[in-house]
Amino acid sequence: MRVLAITNQKGGVGKTTTAVNLAASLAAEGLRVLMIDLDPQGNATTGSGITKKEALPTVYQLLIGAATLAEVCIKTDFGFDVLPANRELAGAEVELIDLSEREYRLKNALQAGRASYDFILIDCPPALNMLTVNGLVAADSVLIPMQCEYYALEGLSDLVETLRKVRAHLNSRLEIEGLLRTMFNAQSTLTQQVSNELENHFGNKVYKTIVPRNVRLAEAPSYGKPVIAFDKNSKGAQAYTALAKEILEKVAP
Repeated sequence: MRVLAITNQKGGVGKTTTAVNLAASLAAEGLRVLMIDLDPQGNATTGSGITKKEALPTVYQLLIGAATLAEVCIKTDFGFDVLPANRELAGAEVELIDLSEREYRLKNALQAGRASYDFILIDCPPALNMLTVNGLVAADSVLIPMQCEYYALEGLSDLVETLRKVRAHLNSRLEIEGLLRTMFNAQSTLTQQVSNELENHFGNKVYKTIVPRNVRLAEAPSYGKPVIAFDKNSKGAQAYTALAKEILEKVAP
């Protein structure tokens, strides 16, 4: 069983897109998958076909100890389960400060359900806050989606430093599972340069799978569907299917 935190402190890099579509792609391979929406925007929740009003109780109640994992969990039409989120989760940031074991709330809450899943994917907020820290403490490893552009490299070095601190103080087993190149434009020279730099620096931690810019991938969330349920022949769907297979090969070669 693997718990993957999908995180990047920079927003707009395809983090939620990766969480939803990887969950659906792993489920399509016959695996038992739970996706946790830890972002108060709740985009992974709506992208999985769950309206935020229905989504009560949410991961907020789970974190503050007002609901159990079983009470929060919702089954989707796409073969994976979701712990949903909505704006209420923004309040957890303040409330967690006063709670005991505040960095370990998510990890402790997940213990009851670990045996029920092959993969747990955590969609972290695009910021380093107490919610993200909970995600990193609960995870075995981190999947980092990133665009191949200049600022992304700067953000990546900040993220690696954050992971080093979490590993030193809160979760000694945390490692980088892999870096995923997203919104990839093969025509851009800069994109190719940044991509090469990533491969030189991180070696086999960079996934061979590359997610291209894809209209169908961008459209799917507005229909509340992962892209493999929206247009399974699209380039985006093919990329996430390939990523799921690549991850499975790495976990069980």
